[in-house]
Amino acid sequence: MTQAQDLAVLIGRFQPFHRGHQALLQLALAQARHVAVVIGSAFQARTPKNPFTWRERADVIRLTLGAADQERVSFLPVRDHYDEARWVRDVQAGVHGLAEGLCPGHRARIALVGHAKDATSDYLNHFDGWALMAAPRQHAVDGTHIRDAYFGHAGKRVEATLAALAETVPDTTLAFLQAWAALPHFAELAKEWEMLQRYKAAWVTAPYPPVFVTVDAVVKCANHVLLIQRAQAPGAGLWALPGGFIEQRETTYQSALRELREETRLRLLDSTMQHALKARAVFDHPDRSQRGRTITHAFFFDLGERALPEVQADDDAQAATWLSMAQLPDLEDRFHDDHFHILDHFLGLTPVPAG
Repeated sequence: MTQAQDLAVLIGRFQPFHRGHQALLQLALAQARHVAVVIGSAFQARTPKNPFTWRERADVIRLTLGAADQERVSFLPVRDHYDEARWVRDVQAGVHGLAEGLCPGHRARIALVGHAKDATSDYLNHFDGWALMAAPRQHAVDGTHIRDAYFGHAGKRVEATLAALAETVPDTTLAFLQAWAALPHFAELAKEWEMLQRYKAAWVTAPYPPVFVTVDAVVKCANHVLLIQRAQAPGAGLWALPGGFIEQRETTYQSALRELREETRLRLLDSTMQHALKARAVFDHPDRSQRGRTITHAFFFDLGERALPEVQADDDAQAATWLSMAQLPDLEDRFHDDHFHILDHFLGLTPVPAG
C-alpha cells in the first residue's frame, strides 16, 4: 500500500492509551510512511490526572504494535507550557526535525490525525501547512473515566476493575495497569484522587461552578529562587512557589506578600519588596490546577546580588529553601501544578523554538 503522506502526527496525553487512541494510531499508520506520536504533559509530576511518565506511555503504545510498525513510529515528548502558541511551536519544531531526517532533500508531506471531541481539540486547527485528517470518534471512552475507575477502586480487587475496562483499553494497557497497581505510586495517587474528589464535592451545591483566585510569589536573589515543598495534598512533597488563596479584604499584591511571609518567614521591609517587584502576570489556563478552575496572579521579585535572606518553613510548607536556578530544569517533574512554567515565564528556563 502506498501511503499518501510522508509523516502522520498523532497528539495526545494517552493517560492511559485506550482503544480510541489505538484506532487513531492505526489510521495514521495507514496514511503515512512514518508516524510521530506526540506525548503531551511529558515532564509533569505524577498526579491523578497525569499518573504515568511519558516513557511509560511510549512503552505501552509501542507494545500494541507489531515489529514492522514499531520501526515506523517515533515518540516526541512535549511539555505543557499552558501557552498555546508556544506549545504549537514546540510541536512543530519536533515534528519538522523528525521530518527532515525522514525526507532529506525535499519537503515532507505531513498530516495531523485527530478527533474533534470538544473545545479541547481546537489545537487541531493551529498547524498551518499540515493536512488535517479529522476522524470520527471510534470508541465512547476517555482517559478521565478510566483513571476515575482505576483510582476509585484502590484498596479493592484491582482485577475486577481492570476486567470492567477490558473493552475500552488494549490488552497491553491492561497488563501495564495491573503491574503498575503494585507500585507505591498507585496507593499514593489513589489517596490524592480521593482528596480531590472530596474537595470538588464540597462545592457541588454552589449556584455557579467556582472559580478560585490565588497568588504566587517568584522571588529571585543572587541566581537563586525561593521555593517551598508542599506539606499537604494535592502535591505533598512537590516543589512549589510560596502562595495561596486571596483573602476578602486584600489586593492580590497584599495577598502575595502575606502568603510569602506565612510560608517562608521572609522578613524584608515593604519598601524593599516594592523596589524588587519587576513584573506580574496572570496564569489562567483552565487545566492549570487539579483542584478546579483556579486563576493565579504571580509576582516576580528580584532582590539583586545580596546575600540570601534567612527563610524558614511555616504554615502549610514542609520546607522553604533557596534553590540555584541552575538546578531548576532538572527538577521540572517535581513541581506542583504549573509552577515550573510560571518560573519559566519569568526566568526563561527552557529554550524557545524559533518561529
